[in-house]
Amino acid sequence: MSQCTEASHAYPAEERLRALFVRSLDGDAAAYHVFLQELARHVRALLRKRLPNLRDDVEDLVHEVLLAIHKGRHTYRRDEPLTAWVHAILRYKVADFLRARARREALHDPLDDLPELFAESDIEPAEARRDLGKLLDQLPDRQKLPILHMKLEGRSVEETARATGLSEPAVKVGVHRGLKALALRIRRGKT
Repeated sequence: MSQCTEASHAYPAEERLRALFVRSLDGDAAAYHVFLQELARHVRALLRKRLPNLRDDVEDLVHEVLLAIHKGRHTYRRDEPLTAWVHAILRYKVADFLRARARREALHDPLDDLPELFAESDIEPAEARRDLGKLLDQLPDRQKLPILHMKLEGRSVEETARATGLSEPAVKVGVHRGLKALALRIRRGKT
């Protein structure tokens, strides 16, 4: 018994949806329209059952799944069960949605509930200054000096220009490029 035949017995809509989808792959636009409508009903029912606490988000997820199926329809192998392919896409979309939702919710957590965030740092100030000094020493003076004067000492652009002998635009460019270079070094772990 082939995989497709086995799947059609396990999932009654498999045979009908697969036939519609295969016809649509062969250019039948009407079959594709019916396929998307019927698949949307099945996906919606499955999501409502599996994610009962997220009812408001089900329609968005249904649209995400249908869009992913549309974009990836060329990847479907006709000798494989359609439902396995659809469920794989569905799993990825639900996982992506839940990760994004968790990130959004984390942004709304009140900081008052996190007293440890404001606890004293384990890093000694001298060590932090040493590390910052090492990073700044890797920059050319036209970037290092504007950062030191403006960002660490709190001087204005005009004061920094006088102290360094650079023009005001050069000071601004130096700070911008220097911070960008520092961020890149930190991301790459080159301190």
